[in-house]
Parts: sequence; C-alpha cells; structure tokens
Amino acid sequence: MMKHSPVANIEFIKQVNTASVYRLIDEQKQISRVSLARLSELAPASITKMTRQLMAAGLIKEIAQQASTGGRPAISLTCEIEKFVFVSCKLGRNNLTIALHDIAGTKLTTYRVALDTAPDNDVIPFLLAQIADFIGANINTDLQRLIAIAVTSPGLIDRESGTIVYLPKHNLKDIPLGNLLTKSFSVPAYIANHTQSLSLAELYFGAAQDCQDSVLLSVHDGVGSGIINNGKIFTNYNNQVGEIGHIRIDPLGLPCHCGSHGCLETIASNEAILKQITGLINQGHETSLTIEGLTIEGICNAANSGDELAVQVLQRVSKLLGQAIAIIINLFNPQKLLIKGEIVAAKELIFPIIEHSVQQHALGSFVPNVVINEAKFQNEPSMAGVALVRKALLEGSLLNHIIHEYGNN
Repeated sequence: MMKHSPVANIEFIKQVNTASVYRLIDEQKQISRVSLARLSELAPASITKMTRQLMAAGLIKEIAQQASTGGRPAISLTCEIEKFVFVSCKLGRNNLTIALHDIAGTKLTTYRVALDTAPDNDVIPFLLAQIADFIGANINTDLQRLIAIAVTSPGLIDRESGTIVYLPKHNLKDIPLGNLLTKSFSVPAYIANHTQSLSLAELYFGAAQDCQDSVLLSVHDGVGSGIINNGKIFTNYNNQVGEIGHIRIDPLGLPCHCGSHGCLETIASNEAILKQITGLINQGHETSLTIEGLTIEGICNAANSGDELAVQVLQRVSKLLGQAIAIIINLFNPQKLLIKGEIVAAKELIFPIIEHSVQQHALGSFVPNVVINEAKFQNEPSMAGVALVRKALLEGSLLNHIIHEYGNN
C-alpha cells in the first residue's frame, strides 16, 4: 500500500481550508473575520493567517467598517475582482470564440473568428496565435493579471491531462492542448468537452442552480449531453461519456459518421434538419421556406407561423428527441433536463411533443420527478470555460496557484 506523506496531507488540508474561506467571502460578498470563523468552523487564528495570505496575493481586500453595536468595529472582507482576469475559448466546428472574463466570471469583451481562415486548416497554431493576439489587445498588464486559459470544444477530451483525444471535424487526435497553452502563456490551462462544461455552467449560474442532478441536451451541429450527478460532472476513467447523439433511434435510418445508422444525430442535429427540409422542398412540398439561405432560425420562425412543412419536420424531430430523452431519464433519473440549441426558438411547438414522447417511453415513476426546460445559456459559448475556471478557483487548485504566484508580490 502506498504511504502518503504527512506534510503533503497537511498542505492539502491547508489548501482545502483556504479555498473554503475564499468561497465564503465570494458567496457572502462582504463578511467579517468573526463571521468567517463561525461559518467555516475554523479557529480565529487560522482565519487570520488564511485571510492574510489571500490579501498578500491580492485576492481579497478590506473594505469600510461594518456598523457596530459597541466595542471595536469589525472590518469586512471582500473579493478583489478587477485585478485578475482569464481567457475562455470555444473551439467550435466552424468558429473560434475568445472571451475575457474577470475572476468573478463577468464577461469583459469577446471576439469571434471563422476557422476556415486558419492557414492550411491547421487550427492549433491558429488557436494559439489568436489567443496571443487577443491577450495583447485586451489585457492591460499594468492593471490586470492573467490567471488561466480555458478551452472547450466538441469531441472526445481528457480533462485530467488537458488532451484533445479526438476531434474529427479538425482532424485532431491526441493533442496535448493544455500543456501547449501553459507552455505558451505560463498560466494553468483547462481543457474539456464543451457540452459537459456548459452543463456545469448551468449548475453554477444557470437553470440548474436549484438541483443537484441535471442533464443538458445540446442540439446544434451535433447532438450531445452533459450530465450532472450529485452536483458534479458525471464522467468515467477517461472523461468520455454522454454521447447521446449516437443512440440509435431509427435502425433503418441514414448512415452516421460514427459508422452506425439511424443515430439521433442523423435526425435531430441542425445539419440533419436542414437536409430534411431541403429534400422535401426538392420533392415539391409546399412551404414558405426556400433552399437558398435556409437556416434553423428560419425553419423555427416558419413553424411558429404555421408553415405545415416546418411543423411536420419539427414534430418528428421532437418525438424522436423525446424517445432519446426518455432513455436518459431511465438511466439517470435527473431533476431537470435542459435543452440548448436553435430549435428552442420553436419551444411552444416542440416542448409539448417532447414531454408527451417522454411520458410514453420513460418509466412512469421517474416522469413526475423531471422538469424539461430550456437552458439559460443558449448563445454564450464562453460560459463553459467560465465554469471550469470557477470550479478550479473555488475548489482550491487555481487559488493555490495564484497565492504562490502573487503572494510575495
């Protein structure tokens, strides 16, 4: 049996306790040392030492005295927000989005560029160059300190090692992106699957804040899911779960890039919906839609206005989505199932059909427990990276890095 160093254990406990103190200050917005000791159940002397450390690193500061009821007035502590910033990127199938956020997660500025502008379609050097240019243009090094970079993307990602295991759209395999970013910019880097990370953002800041078990279903260029179980991302040994898009819904359906047939992604993804509408228009079906300039937004608007072709296609998509969601409910029994994607624009049409399909196919005892609703973050890709950075900060690893990096400055 491996023996653990007592010194290492003590250092870990200190890191956990310091993170707990910082988290309380973050949650309370302003709080006295006396209240910190009471809420954290740590000794006043420990609170004094930890807050001194946090202040030395510039993470917290003292603010105006609280109203006193007699005796020496208490000084409040609050988090320092403007000094520390991080970069959050989404490496999508077609676009790269880069945003700058302060340490509290507030977005300061954002930038988007098409990936087809990458020289020789080599997206990793392009990504690194774009981040470098963005940092140079948007961070004032006299006033702001870059503390982290987060990148989320579709595909198979190993969060622990920061590796893009497989991203077929860009022909990426076994790319140690986290190490490349840390080497290039000298800050911790957090790399993860976009939908999984966005499910964490919904838990921290969005529509799943009031529950501990939820599933985010993303219907976009593909169909994916992020599963939150007991307040944590549900994952396995290599961080690759939740590929709902490859549940076979129609065994006689169209071929999928995964090698199977009739996967949900071949029916419900944006690309699949556009192909269905285009095919029916070419067959001569009457509709107000035209092939030229066809978009999911346009299809949803047409369906909302009663266009029969758009309604019929979205009805079928919703029914089959409901069947896939029923499988998820039977497996995980979540409190909330959140849907993200352009098709949510037709929610008055699709949600009742999805719910009816779920009622038909899910376990009767599970159906009353789940709320099916739209996700909060429909078009805010950088929030996925925000969730990763805030998790690392409030759980202690990033906080510890900042203390060691800036504590003696």
